[in-house]
Amino acid sequence: MATGTGMRRGGLTMVAGWFSFDDAEVTGGDLLAARTAERWLRDAGVDHRVAMAANFRRATDVAWAELDPGTVSHLVFVCGPLAGGPVEALFDRFAAATRVAAGVSVVDGTARLAPVELVARDGPGVARADLALGGSLRAAPVAGVVRSHDQPEYGDRQEHAAVHRHLDRLLLDADVAPVPLDTRLHPGEPHLCATPDQLVAAMARCDVIVTTRLHGLVLGLRAGVPVLAVDPVRGGAKVTAQARALEWPAVVGADQAGSPALDEALAWCLTPEATGRVTRSIAAGMRSLSDSSDRLLAALRPSLGGEW
Repeated sequence: MATGTGMRRGGLTMVAGWFSFDDAEVTGGDLLAARTAERWLRDAGVDHRVAMAANFRRATDVAWAELDPGTVSHLVFVCGPLAGGPVEALFDRFAAATRVAAGVSVVDGTARLAPVELVARDGPGVARADLALGGSLRAAPVAGVVRSHDQPEYGDRQEHAAVHRHLDRLLLDADVAPVPLDTRLHPGEPHLCATPDQLVAAMARCDVIVTTRLHGLVLGLRAGVPVLAVDPVRGGAKVTAQARALEWPAVVGADQAGSPALDEALAWCLTPEATGRVTRSIAAGMRSLSDSSDRLLAALRPSLGGEW
């Protein structure tokens, strides 16, 4: 890719893509493609920067519209369709640079960007692996998020809206992959589970469950996953009581949801200690269920008779 030319000219090689535009969508595939291009350039010793949209910009990235075109010797555009108004504006600004497009789709309008060296992903007679395949990855914890609906039975003790705002902040700040889950089941809605088995199976694939629902706590632990339970009712209600019954420590009250206690509880839930504690909590719950069973049958025995 003429990397030696870029170094001899002393200019900057800029990596760009649809992730460079503030008004465009940024996808996981786009950013992994950028990582692949960065690795290739870094391994070749090419001085480069990534042009990144404001929402995703790191300290080392640049805003392409603010760069002096004279400082950029090479433009490397990666991923997505190589056409459209934003792409034309980018190519026009850096018209003097050597332009290379890698891992892109050749579509109507691509020809207007000439001259450009094409290493196409797909187009007439072309099929190459997408650059995202080579992007470096690290494992991020998966957080299943189970939110409670409003509960008017608690009157003015409800703090659901405020608590969920704090959860939003927690999930935005934490390095976790949030996955919305719903305890509501329906056999005809494809975005919902149809059976409890499916729901618990989905929870079991998570590293932590973050919830304001009682059954988010119970089913999360049943799935063998640590649970950050937040009681959305001021003063504590059924979520707090269930955590006590299960002897589960990671419960945060509504009045603490805006404090460091929330972050600390999530951090603990992602430790091996929390994973080990799940088994103890399930055992505590089973002891409680045994007592409930005895009491239920004792209440039935006088009217139904028998020695059972």
